[in-house]
Amino acid sequence: MTAVVRILLRRVALLLPLLLGIVLFVFLVMRFSDVDPASAFFQGADPTPGQLHDFRERNGLLDPLPLRYVHFVGDLLHGDLGTSALTRAPVADQVTTALPLTLQLTFLGLALAVVLALAGGVTAAVYRDRLPDQVIRVVSLVGVAAPGFWLALLMIQYLAVDRGWFPTGGYVNPADSLTGWLRTMALPAFALSLPVAAQLTRIVRTSVVEELDKDYVRTAIGNGLPPRVVVGRNVLRNALVNPLTVLGLRVGYLLGGAVVIETIFALPGMGKLMIDAVQNGDPAVVQGVVLTTATGFVVVNLVIDILYLLVNPRLRAA
Repeated sequence: MTAVVRILLRRVALLLPLLLGIVLFVFLVMRFSDVDPASAFFQGADPTPGQLHDFRERNGLLDPLPLRYVHFVGDLLHGDLGTSALTRAPVADQVTTALPLTLQLTFLGLALAVVLALAGGVTAAVYRDRLPDQVIRVVSLVGVAAPGFWLALLMIQYLAVDRGWFPTGGYVNPADSLTGWLRTMALPAFALSLPVAAQLTRIVRTSVVEELDKDYVRTAIGNGLPPRVVVGRNVLRNALVNPLTVLGLRVGYLLGGAVVIETIFALPGMGKLMIDAVQNGDPAVVQGVVLTTATGFVVVNLVIDILYLLVNPRLRAA
């Protein structure tokens, strides 16, 4: 068995207790919240105490807490996230409907952040302490300080309302119109990605600058290799470890920021599903969205660990 396979198996083994801890945390938080599942189920009606008791007994709400947790984990293993108190539909169906849009927005934002950060960070490092570097550093500093929701509102005002280049909100399925999908997703993706891109740009610049100052770079350039070849083949690969670390952490921001961005742009994703569930007092849906988002965050960090191994052979040797 190779070292890479052993490392990956260890990472996967560590995921299991982490996921169980997340499930336990969400379970306890939802059970100790002020929202009563029985009252939420009968919202808009006037149930009798007997009806409330029958509902709690039928759904295991009167069982001891450890037993309820075991049943909860068992339901999750079968793909059962519960039933919505508002629509009486399975929560898994609602999550399955909303999740693809959130994944589209998150990965579009992630791709834009990576492209902008690599272009800006490498350019700033190559032109260190010159005009391009100074401009990129100022712009990235402003981007780090600017919240995503504020950028979203500015984009809606100046690019959608004033100029009409993009719609102010809504969603078009890419199967119906690829152009319409790109127009509806462009502003949300940029608003979500710019703060992450600004932070990554500064980290990429620092990592590339440190790598450019090493002896092997000067030796390679002194032997006649073009600087762009040295930067592309050696410097950039060695400098990507630190940015990847930050990128893995910022994926959580992208998933969380999608909640706000989807609400601003009226996108029917996980964010809107979560906000509607909170406003309508639907605890099962809130629980399902939180569990799905947390699991996604854990899986993405596993992918980042795999990228570490691909980018830096020294990690495999260690």
